[in-house]
Amino acid sequence: MPIAMTFSMSIVLAATLFLGLPAQAQQASAGAPAAKAQATALSRDSRNALNRLTAQSSTAKALEAQATAVLVFPSIKKAGFVVGGQYGEGTLFRGGKATAYYSTGGVSYGLQAGAQTYGYAMFFMNETALKQLDKADGFEIGVGPSVVVMDEGMARSATTTTMKDDIYAFIFSQKGLMAGIGLQGNKITRIAAK
Repeated sequence: MPIAMTFSMSIVLAATLFLGLPAQAQQASAGAPAAKAQATALSRDSRNALNRLTAQSSTAKALEAQATAVLVFPSIKKAGFVVGGQYGEGTLFRGGKATAYYSTGGVSYGLQAGAQTYGYAMFFMNETALKQLDKADGFEIGVGPSVVVMDEGMARSATTTTMKDDIYAFIFSQKGLMAGIGLQGNKITRIAAK
């Protein structure tokens, strides 16, 4: 086996182990049921993360009031060295209630090294965009409805009358030593809760 291929496989394995993806996360991403206690904890963590976000951003608070639904991933782990991976689980809130659970994950290639955690919230502004979330093969960010990632400057200058896109995303709670975060290419898949 070529050295470069062995090196790449080692990095993917290391990233997978760091992210804690073995059995439980792989089952969840395949649609296996999450334990009821885990679903309750996930709902609580997601709600707390959304509350912190809306307390810090008036734009996020205004969008929450107008959104058809909000999908919150409170903690996503990302690691990599040339080849990287990320995984997290979140809750879909509709009318203020937890209605479904999802996993998000992705693999990336390129100039990257390090590890970090972060969270993100997606505000679905209409039913058409929300329906894309439950496509049979999963929802991939960057394919389908437009997703606008709100940075601090954009969030300060935006108003709900100027915001006309399908989905808005806010990244929050970044911790760790990895340059840059993008949502492009993340795949979101529904997971079941007992």
